[in-house]
Amino acid sequence: MTEITIKKERPKHLDLRVIKQPLPAIASILHRISGAGLFLMLPFLIFLFELSLDSSLGFAMLQSVVAHPLAKLVLTGLLWAFLHHFCMGIRILLLDLNMGTDLKPARASTKAVLVISLALTAILGVKLW
Repeated sequence: MTEITIKKERPKHLDLRVIKQPLPAIASILHRISGAGLFLMLPFLIFLFELSLDSSLGFAMLQSVVAHPLAKLVLTGLLWAFLHHFCMGIRILLLDLNMGTDLKPARASTKAVLVISLALTAILGVKLW
């Protein structure tokens, strides 16, 4: 009895920067990054919230902190992270309910998530700046 072994060619080197990811994969990666960013920036947000509730002097200090361009940039990034994470979370919940799991609706919902989160960030970011 002879055994036939089939050797499968495996990729030798996976360079994630070179591999072209589909749009849903990119949105999923951004969902994870936005969640991690929100979690890591939570102490900063709690500090700002505490300043706003402390006293009138604390609120004035909050206004001076938020008036700085770097703080506005960070807050705009956090605003995008929240909106993207929220919109993508709704998309994932709908996918869990087997809504939009086919290829075309899945790609369309991914594009909608990206467009809606960026549009809302632009609208609310203008008010911030």
